[in-house]
Amino acid sequence: MTLSIRDSGPGDAEALFAIQKVASVAGLAHVFPPERYAYPDDEIRARWREVGGRVFLAERDGRAVGLAAVDDCWLNGLYVVPDEWGGGVAVALHDVAVAEIAAQHDEAKLWCLEENHRARRFYERRGWRRNGETRTVPFAPQPLDVGYSLDLRRSDASAASWSATR
Repeated sequence: MTLSIRDSGPGDAEALFAIQKVASVAGLAHVFPPERYAYPDDEIRARWREVGGRVFLAERDGRAVGLAAVDDCWLNGLYVVPDEWGGGVAVALHDVAVAEIAAQHDEAKLWCLEENHRARRFYERRGWRRNGETRTVPFAPQPLDVGYSLDLRRSDASAASWSATR
């Protein structure tokens, strides 16, 4: 099965929404229990209809399986459908997104839910470090986001994956 990554377009908004929703519901039920908090469909659909920057869409044999959104120096979202977790889609999207940021910036940034331990481990294994910033997420129950930064000037092995895609 072939994985491809392409730029998304205006016609992909519903696919982007679907990827984020299925990934979020599966991975964040401990933060946003679905029986207590309805998924913010309208807000997330609007996000993908109005997105700025560049969004990469991963497809496996024509099926949308993941996305990475980049805006300026920010990795603004990285979502993979649960049946593809651990299959390399997130790594491929991460590397393409970081290469895009590295083309114009020395540092990349992202927000990650404090209680999203799976994502935090993923980023930390790729050289991202907490930068001391926090913010409150606007969706109930209003959990905490923690800020991460990645020094793109590094030349060690942990930065090699993104440089190979430049």
